[in-house]
Amino acid sequence: MIYAKLQLKVLPPDPEIGELENEPIFKNNKLGQNRDSVYFRDGVRRIDFVLSYVDDKDGDKKAERRREFEANLEKAGLELETEDKSESDDRKTYYLKIHAPWEVLATYADVLKIKVPFKASDIPKAREVPLEWLTHPFRLPDNIMRPEPDYFTAPFDKSKVDFFLIDDKDTFFPPSTRNRIVYYILTRCPYYKEDRKEKDKTGINRLLNNGTYTSAYPLHDCKYWKKAQDMQCESERYHLYRYWARFLCFYKEQPLNLIKKYYGEKIGIYFAWLGFYTEMLFFAAVMGVICFVYGVLSYEDNITSKEICDPQIGGGIVMCPLCDKKCSYWKLNSTCLSSWQSHLFDNEGTVFFAIFMGIWVTLFLEFWKRRQARLEYEWDLVDFEEEQQQLQIRPEYELKCTGRRLNRITQEMEPYLPFPSKCARFCLSGATVLFWTCLIVACIMGVIAYRLAVYAAFASVMKDSPTSKIQLVGSLITPQLATSVTASCINFVIILILNFLYEHVAIWITDMEIPKTHLEYENKLTMKMFMFQFVNYYSSCFYVAFFKGKFVGYPGNYTYMFGKWSKLRNEECAPGGCLIELTTQLLIVMAGKQMVGNVQEALLPLLRNWWGSRKGRSHPESAYSRWEQDHDLQNFSQFGLFYEYLEMVIQFGFITLFVASFPLAPLLALFNNILEVRVDAWKFTTQFRRPVAAKARNIGAWEEILNVVAILSVVTNAFIMAFTSDMIPRLVYLYAYHPGSEATMRGYITNSLSFYNISQIPESNLPEAGENPSCYRDYRYPPGHEKQYTHNMQFWHILAAKLAFIIIMEHVVFVVKFFVAWLIPDVPTEVKARIKRERFLVQEYLHNYEVEKLKMQLSQSFCLSTETASLLPSSPSKHQVLSECI
Repeated sequence: MIYAKLQLKVLPPDPEIGELENEPIFKNNKLGQNRDSVYFRDGVRRIDFVLSYVDDKDGDKKAERRREFEANLEKAGLELETEDKSESDDRKTYYLKIHAPWEVLATYADVLKIKVPFKASDIPKAREVPLEWLTHPFRLPDNIMRPEPDYFTAPFDKSKVDFFLIDDKDTFFPPSTRNRIVYYILTRCPYYKEDRKEKDKTGINRLLNNGTYTSAYPLHDCKYWKKAQDMQCESERYHLYRYWARFLCFYKEQPLNLIKKYYGEKIGIYFAWLGFYTEMLFFAAVMGVICFVYGVLSYEDNITSKEICDPQIGGGIVMCPLCDKKCSYWKLNSTCLSSWQSHLFDNEGTVFFAIFMGIWVTLFLEFWKRRQARLEYEWDLVDFEEEQQQLQIRPEYELKCTGRRLNRITQEMEPYLPFPSKCARFCLSGATVLFWTCLIVACIMGVIAYRLAVYAAFASVMKDSPTSKIQLVGSLITPQLATSVTASCINFVIILILNFLYEHVAIWITDMEIPKTHLEYENKLTMKMFMFQFVNYYSSCFYVAFFKGKFVGYPGNYTYMFGKWSKLRNEECAPGGCLIELTTQLLIVMAGKQMVGNVQEALLPLLRNWWGSRKGRSHPESAYSRWEQDHDLQNFSQFGLFYEYLEMVIQFGFITLFVASFPLAPLLALFNNILEVRVDAWKFTTQFRRPVAAKARNIGAWEEILNVVAILSVVTNAFIMAFTSDMIPRLVYLYAYHPGSEATMRGYITNSLSFYNISQIPESNLPEAGENPSCYRDYRYPPGHEKQYTHNMQFWHILAAKLAFIIIMEHVVFVVKFFVAWLIPDVPTEVKARIKRERFLVQEYLHNYEVEKLKMQLSQSFCLSTETASLLPSSPSKHQVLSECI
């Protein structure tokens, strides 16, 4: 274990600082020092981490653990200072402040290969772009956007300290790096006695779980609403709140470099991705609005809806009942309103929008790769290989894997999980995921059964007349609409409940698998959660898009969900198609999810923030300490970013997989994300304790998930346009079956309906009352034909056209996707040149450094030998030797 190999000696107190428990200093600070500070009582040593604890009924055991743990921390070289509970606001909480001196920071910076500057960058800044003045309203001050100068960097080497640009050892490592190093030590420090080596008694996480400590966190550098009084403090939290976290800054760019410096690269890359995704949504939203406006402007040219609403055409067509017994016959013009609504989203522009979104998603992913490559270079992540994570093996893996084997590469013994145990855990994990996936499918089947059963109930209530009018709200409510809306709401509630339950299950089975590294743990949890969320959120949309109305049968031979005994007849689509129902389903689930998420993220913490602000601002600064203020904030859990990514990726699925049914989905997502960026920024700066800084060169497994969703979206949108929309049947009629020489949609409604002989309907399907029906929606031969009630030739023509459309659309979009991906390199040429330049300079400077160091060693050894020779009596040329040494 790395911790055991790097134990440092206890450092003696600095004579210039004085003893830690120096009474005069303590009294002076107690009486006059401003406690809103990030320094020890001496005002020199910076607080890098804080642990808090309270006395309770199990105090003796916990006190013993704390004594051993703190003693081991001191053996590792860390310096500690305790704030008594009498000094705390609640009079019961102790605070242990931790400082990492230079020797500790240098040792672990070498181990973790942290990059530090060795030379100021000599690469000229990019030239100004023409018309750049247009972007000035969206810009932030230069000192906020670039809080640090540009340097060439190299991994820190403790043996070559003079190679790096070290002006002040106290400020050489920024606070984010300092807290990362201290946390690395805390997670590997044991709390057992030297004579009793109990390997499971290791790490701050275990002490937090068993209640020995109540919290562990690094400190914010100041209040978010005012700068720190100490001039040595950077006040970066204040700048982040002022220029980033306030909603009035929604049109401003994000200070990504300052975010990275304060919170670390992992959080910085998340906000960079979220901001870039929001920017790209603007173009998709504009095209979606154009498509919707086209539907509105072509409203009056919709001949199909006019025929449905016409009392002479739609009013004269009586349709077959949509359910057995309870449903009555209905006239076609009763669906007049839904047909007009359907035209807004199901028109010729939707096809082009679906193709555009297939290309947009490719551009988004390719341009993000370029943006990510630029950030990798600017944030010194180019050589940060994921293999470096092996140095950060999870403490849980080291504790639970008792077996040891020789690593063929390092030739050292390392812990490992035996293959039989790994297989057993994998099988149990897979079975658990499969069980929960089946549970979701079962719930969806239950919702479908609800739709089928309740539809009949709504229909029986609403059958006052053949036109199915309702006196309360007129013709706005139909059985289809009432069933669809209530089923969507019930489905959304089920989604929220299953999400809450499965989150705990996913974490449990991932812990059970005992992943080796933090990266492996995150990737496994990501895949499990996304698979579940994919089925949970999208299954109802897949049902409406690809199954509803596709397996209905025809009068006299209907298809039932669980067989005829269930009397649950499969749902039919409305005459306008199932696209409007898919739009309703998508709108309720997507908008509902965003509303619930915003309430959880903004409104609830707002109440907590109001109370916390009252408490914080009511205390004098000399009494309410910096560590107490941060202690009262919410803890940022290890899954904090995970849930943020998951929320955005699920949204990405909604606006790509089913966007052909709702072109305004990108616009809703854009509005939500503009709010999301500032809400997340507000939470990080005002609601959460400062997270431990962590490195990441990309968005991890989420990038692969986005690629899979992007490819799948091309297929789903092609199938939606072919089988859910009514576009293909209309085009086939327009170009192949319209009567006369002029291409027109007149007569399409009559052409798309089939006729049935009422006398042949079984008694179980007959409604309780009503008039004789004449039509149902399908392409079948009429009664009396030699092939009566079988599919006619037009049905097969339409099916062939649908399959041809799918093949053509998929090939066109995929060809464009792959061409764009090939045309746009993942790494910009400028960045490649800079990377090569930096590597060249690192090699050159290291070579020159080693040569100069060797010259100095040779010179010193030569001087030493000549001085020794000069002391001998026979030495004739003492002055000559001295001059050579000089």
